[in-house]
Amino acid sequence: MTPVEVVATPGEAERQAILAPLVAFNDAAVGATERHTVAIVIRDAAGAIVGGLWGTAGYRWLFVQYLVVPESMRGLGRGRELMHAAEAEGRRLGCVGLWLDTFSFQARGFYERLGYRCVGRIDDYPPGEARFFLCKRID
Repeated sequence: MTPVEVVATPGEAERQAILAPLVAFNDAAVGATERHTVAIVIRDAAGAIVGGLWGTAGYRWLFVQYLVVPESMRGLGRGRELMHAAEAEGRRLGCVGLWLDTFSFQARGFYERLGYRCVGRIDDYPPGEARFFLCKRID
């Protein structure tokens, strides 16, 4: 048996090689599902993307991986617009809910005001802070 190996500079090839058998196993266990990348953007007056939401829909849940609203646009409802658009896109894709994670120094309260509930927490990640996992059913 060959030893395990730590790859010094892992790239997309290693990620895909690890991910492929995991996805195959999961799909066999619960039934294959379509996966969709979701991108909802905020543009500035010149048309450049300055923020937005990035996610992945699969297994009938949309994972919000990234959400950013430029500081100059905060407090104007743009984050709420992004999340409502993501929920609408999730419904269009046949999702039953959305899930995401956020840090204690980020936006937990924002998500909770939109109806998301905390389903998990890791303390001291990063040290002195916490990471929260939230979800919301949309079905």
